[in-house]
Amino acid sequence: MHPPPTDSTLLHLLWLASPALPVGGFSYSEGLEAAVDAGLVHDETTAGDWLLNQLELVQARAELPVAAAAHAATLALDGGRLAELNAWVLQTRETSESLQQAQQMGRSLVVWMQGLVPDAPVLPVLQRLKPAPTWPVVMGAVAASRGAALEPALQAIAFGWAENLMQAAVRCVPLGQTSGQRLLARLVQAIPQAVATAIAAPEPIAFAPLLGVHGAHHETQYSRLFRS
Repeated sequence: MHPPPTDSTLLHLLWLASPALPVGGFSYSEGLEAAVDAGLVHDETTAGDWLLNQLELVQARAELPVAAAAHAATLALDGGRLAELNAWVLQTRETSESLQQAQQMGRSLVVWMQGLVPDAPVLPVLQRLKPAPTWPVVMGAVAASRGAALEPALQAIAFGWAENLMQAAVRCVPLGQTSGQRLLARLVQAIPQAVATAIAAPEPIAFAPLLGVHGAHHETQYSRLFRS
């Protein structure tokens, strides 16, 4: 059992989960906009179904396990493991847009970290990752650097993802704000199981072919609000 987080640690987790974090997450739909264009997502129910599948098949099996491993590697200050995780993320992105997102958001979070916690021991390790530090690796490292235990850290990361994607659904389906909050409630209910799956995973798995197909279609989509 981990001790309850201090008020300061809890506030840092809320900060990391905030859509106001200046990393550009609001500009990506992660394939949702392409699913809307294809007619697979067209209302609150189908948007919720799509995002729940993404939570279970991508976040719980790939992104959150990478963040969990990065959390552990940061506590051990294991630069080799962080580089290994970063390479895995770069190699398993299926589209140029998803690769760009992982790198751009990772770089931006490192800049944020440099401005607020410049003495974090892991910071120079992250800055040396080439061609760029990636988002799930940096998120796990930042959470560990801020003193967060693993489970609440992953819950915060998952909630930040869910809130960003809910807002993307509100804009591109489109949905009303109340519908968006109901959609977010569905995701929040599923987050604890996604986190438990991630913690128990022996290694991350990247396999979401339909998401990859629609992500690729988005790159040539005629009209786009989002960068992915």
